[in-house]
Amino acid sequence: MNFDISHLLEHWDYQPGQVVVRKFTGKDGTEKIQLRVDLGLLQMNAEGRPDGKHPLGYPTIYDFFQTKLYKHLASNEGNAEGFKLKPEDCAKLQLEALQYHHRYICLLQLEDYDAVVRDTERNIAVFEFVKKHAESEELTWSVVQFKPQLLLIQTRARATQALELNDYSTAMQFIEEGLAQIQDFYREQNRGEMAEQSGETNYLKNWLEEVSSKRPLSKRERLEKALSDAVNNEDYEKAAKVRDELRNLKSTE
Repeated sequence: MNFDISHLLEHWDYQPGQVVVRKFTGKDGTEKIQLRVDLGLLQMNAEGRPDGKHPLGYPTIYDFFQTKLYKHLASNEGNAEGFKLKPEDCAKLQLEALQYHHRYICLLQLEDYDAVVRDTERNIAVFEFVKKHAESEELTWSVVQFKPQLLLIQTRARATQALELNDYSTAMQFIEEGLAQIQDFYREQNRGEMAEQSGETNYLKNWLEEVSSKRPLSKRERLEKALSDAVNNEDYEKAAKVRDELRNLKSTE
């Protein structure tokens, strides 16, 4: 067996600062994703656990711990007290979440936005699971500290989908929601000062301003601008006409 992958890399250059990725169908008939990195490439399945493995006989290690929790609840009359994730448990969940992180970064580049939302929602569920059951706050933070980056990727996917449909209002709503979620996260972690300093927050604020500036004005907004311009130019006859048009507009316009 020839293990040398040089022939694959020779015709696929690594580009610093860029996500160089491609999707293809593997010999097993399933879709694969490859990410070009400086020393080679990463390959993952497009669906399911990215590495295609079934740890401990389960689809994911997260499924394993969920089943473990359900068994604990069943034997303790629905009481979760006593079920705790140890450092080694959280480390396993974090490593698995990193696989999904690599994949949704690739999926964003491939413009498969539905799959980005799917994988980010999955990791959010994992973070909430750790937050609820980790045996210490320090252990919780070691895993959930990456949630703002995840929320940024998810927001980019959702808002970009809306922008492709020229739905600026929905895109702005998604960006505002993403901002609020990131800020709420830091407050919940008693790290409110980080909310305004984070790169994710600043990115979304700048993007919101950009989208807002490009959003087509509604008929009402165009008339309101025309009215303001007419008043500023002391063109009161035009201002009166525009004011009449505004009065005759339906509330939804």
